[in-house]
Amino acid sequence: MDLLASYRANGPGHDEMLQATGPARLAWQQLAGQAHLGQADRLAESSAEVRNLLEDEGVLAGDRAQPWRLDPLPVLVDELEWHRLEAALRQRAELLDLVLTDLYGERRLLTTGLLPPEVVLAHPGFLHTADGVTVPGLRQLFHIAVDLARNADGSWTVLADRADAPVGLGYVMADRRVVSEVLAGVYRESRARRVGPYFQALREALQAASPAAAGDDPRMAVLTADPGTAAAFDDGYLAAMLGLPLVEGGDLVVEDGRVWARSLGRREPVDVLLRRLPAADVDPLELHRAARRGTPGLVHAARQGAVTVVNTLGSGVLESPALLTYLPRLARSLLGEDLALPSTATYWCGDRSMCSHVIANLGRLVVRPTAGDRPVLGWELSLDQRADLAARIAERPAAWVGQEPVEASTTPTVARDTLVPQPTSLRTFAVAHADGYVVLSGALGQAGPVPQAVPDGALTGTAKDVWVLAPEPAVTAHPAPVLPGGRPSGGAISPRAAEDLFRLGRHTERAEATARLLLAVTDRWDDYARAAATSSSPSADTAGWQALEVLLAALHQLAADAPLPALVTDAAVPGSLAWAVARMGQAAAGVRDNLSPDIWRALSALERALARERARQRDDEAQLGLAPVLAGLLEGLLALHGSYTESLVHDVGWRLLEAGRRLERGRHLVATLSRTLPQRREPAVEALVTESVLVAHESSITFRRRYPGGGLAALLELLLTDASNPRALAYQLEQLRVQLAEVPAVGRGPTSRDQLLAEAQDLLAELRTDRADDAPVGGTRIYLARTLESIGWRLAELTKEITRVHLVRPVAVQWSGEGWM
Repeated sequence: MDLLASYRANGPGHDEMLQATGPARLAWQQLAGQAHLGQADRLAESSAEVRNLLEDEGVLAGDRAQPWRLDPLPVLVDELEWHRLEAALRQRAELLDLVLTDLYGERRLLTTGLLPPEVVLAHPGFLHTADGVTVPGLRQLFHIAVDLARNADGSWTVLADRADAPVGLGYVMADRRVVSEVLAGVYRESRARRVGPYFQALREALQAASPAAAGDDPRMAVLTADPGTAAAFDDGYLAAMLGLPLVEGGDLVVEDGRVWARSLGRREPVDVLLRRLPAADVDPLELHRAARRGTPGLVHAARQGAVTVVNTLGSGVLESPALLTYLPRLARSLLGEDLALPSTATYWCGDRSMCSHVIANLGRLVVRPTAGDRPVLGWELSLDQRADLAARIAERPAAWVGQEPVEASTTPTVARDTLVPQPTSLRTFAVAHADGYVVLSGALGQAGPVPQAVPDGALTGTAKDVWVLAPEPAVTAHPAPVLPGGRPSGGAISPRAAEDLFRLGRHTERAEATARLLLAVTDRWDDYARAAATSSSPSADTAGWQALEVLLAALHQLAADAPLPALVTDAAVPGSLAWAVARMGQAAAGVRDNLSPDIWRALSALERALARERARQRDDEAQLGLAPVLAGLLEGLLALHGSYTESLVHDVGWRLLEAGRRLERGRHLVATLSRTLPQRREPAVEALVTESVLVAHESSITFRRRYPGGGLAALLELLLTDASNPRALAYQLEQLRVQLAEVPAVGRGPTSRDQLLAEAQDLLAELRTDRADDAPVGGTRIYLARTLESIGWRLAELTKEITRVHLVRPVAVQWSGEGWM
């Protein structure tokens, strides 16, 4: 069936493809032909390719449990139409800047009655403590996002203004990179305007907004909330695009009259902060006292001009939907012009006549609180529910607005193997420059729910890239050239990022060690458990079965007491391979701005392999057949190790990552030997166990080549004392010593750390491998057991000591009004 022939819009509204004219219509025709929109199988292939590329880029939705959904088909906008829209967006940004400047300045809009005071003063986005906080330059509104949609008649209307901490720029670039690769031929021929220059403009604007004392090379950073928030991916991706460090409130400290970023061993000055968390959370001293994500004293530093925070504190008041009611007359008063881009018709219930209109028409209006929260679609309410809502409005009328519904235009969207029309809204961005505002040549499209039904500011539905069609091919440099300045010099890294990198190294090594041990156990399982299951005499190979029991016991003690398939794929089982991979992803998300694309591709490949294995296990519950997936996962982990070594700068952060790897490898080796070698078994069993131990530590071939006679002493020499073997404990301890010596101490001194490490090395140097085999069959090799226990204890303590010395972080406390709690 030809999907294009059967595609129809929903109702009489505007459809971006069916109602397109001029160059946009030609572009839709080219898109339809080259992207094979009429063929279900090709659409499915494009959707699958998009999903894979999103995973490779590590693109996550706000809810980290859900993948980011992106449609392969873009929204196409004609250049001439965008030119008019761009001019209107510039005018709107200029108007909102004048409003913001007045509200935190002379407040003539309130005293003259142009703007009812209750619209401003009652809104939580208006911060009295922001008085006196200004942004250097001509404009106080640094940047803004505008949500808009096309009406049924084809005209554009604004749904909302996002002026506190606008979200979505990171997704804009991530979506463009994916869609332009999936539709590479169409993208080149479409002459779509590039979005990269906007990031260049944003960075230049940040430099221009720096305090005068910062000079020509200001230190800039992106201030985020924490990796668990809905905007975490967007913040991290934006920071990487701008080439700026990502910092949290706890990474900053206000001392000596300015703002500093904590780093290992020293502190770095910060001149400009691109704020990505709500203004109320930036400073528990002067704003929200319960906030634990902010930096005490930051507001005072901004007020004194020691740091520039953008968007400026208090700009969230511009997000009040009640303000939309008054923008037309504010434009005429402040600009001497009519508002070029209208907002959706909004009735503020603080005005008696408007309130009466809203209550009388609840059944057809969108009703929303002025301070965010989820909007209410009046037509979905029962009569009793409308009565309850009317009572709530009457109780606090100034806290509510009613809005006319917007029948947003639709765009073709891939849904499984067909095309469906979906209501679509756009979020575009503008940033202040010397001669006005620069508008992003594109937008973040959102298809799916009725735009006005979306919770305030949320990114929901399916994302769509937005192509603005240029008459001539665009000539541009790299999408986000890295300019001088911004990142602290010398490889500085915050304690938070240092901890995440250390954890990333540990969990990566833990995943590899678990995969190798699982592979060794699986090999024995396939050899002996399968034979025992099919044999009339289960004890036909007693030695093999006993060796398998030893290895299974060690695996369950080192990982978790769970079936083999669960130890591979169940992320809910602590110690499983999937659990370790999930922890790798969490640690990596906290340091996205430090990691290369190759690392994200390797991580996503691991997650996809685990997902495929889960699907296979649902169809095949047997414990056999794990070797292929384990081999594939091991290959991916080795690629990840290579990316760490070859893709990351060998600075302090890399040294901590490497230290985490070496520490975990050493601990796992000692733990494995402690659970498999101290008890002396029958020679046949012993041979199988030691062979599996060598396999699990990637040393079996070397062992056979160097020690043809075998023996326990030879095994211990290779795995413990041979400093030339990168799998040996001696090698791990020496690497730990080398790496940690270059990492600054931020907590207590390194004396205890160095002592524990030296003691472990001394125990290895004193180990007499020829004395290790000192027990009869069935007995315990006491000398070996005690030595391994002593080393293992010191490595466990060393782990804690590294945290105390290098990874100390400030503890968030709550201000009670009388003091710190």
